[in-house]
Amino acid sequence: MDRICTQKLLAEGPGRLSDAELLAVLLGGGCRGISAVDLGGRLIREFGSLRGLMTAERERCRATPGLGPRRYGRLQAALELTRRHYRQEAAAGPPLESPAATRAFLVAELRDRPFEVFCCLFLDNRHRLIAFDELFRGTIDGASVHPREVVRQALYRNAAAVILAHNHPSGVAEPSQADELITHRLKDALALVDIRVLDHLIVGDNRCTSFAERGLL
Repeated sequence: MDRICTQKLLAEGPGRLSDAELLAVLLGGGCRGISAVDLGGRLIREFGSLRGLMTAERERCRATPGLGPRRYGRLQAALELTRRHYRQEAAAGPPLESPAATRAFLVAELRDRPFEVFCCLFLDNRHRLIAFDELFRGTIDGASVHPREVVRQALYRNAAAVILAHNHPSGVAEPSQADELITHRLKDALALVDIRVLDHLIVGDNRCTSFAERGLL
């Protein structure tokens, strides 16, 4: 059945396949008494959604009949390829002057992290991406951010501007008072070395909130 799905993908394009059919291609086959497509559908139902399956904890996936370590590895490889695709697209694409230009990239990178992560996109003087660095990692409801380290890394990257970003594992992308405070501290610290803060984006559940769009910078 996975061969049929692959033929359909090649003939009609991946957009014509259902979630279960795409999973069948990745899984490479079914298991005893069940086809690859039926297995894909069963896994989506068991984990609640395709996203729930792709981001589930390793041990749960490895213990699920029909999945196991090898197939779990294939799913994780597919997810990481998606992240790297967006990262390379951001680096090779147009200047990152608009919050809309970075949203798909940041959602792919940060949406499903179970803990808060604070990152920086370092940009050159034409606002092209130099690097994307994860600087601080916290817990489910916060991460300590140190302006000195952000400035040090920006100088190391020879950045002319930065876009700040972090996720809210709760899924709510509204900025807190602490978010606003650290944003202004970072903006002031980076201004001392002539580096602009273009935006601060908060990633929630399938959406980003932009400080620039809210007039908070």
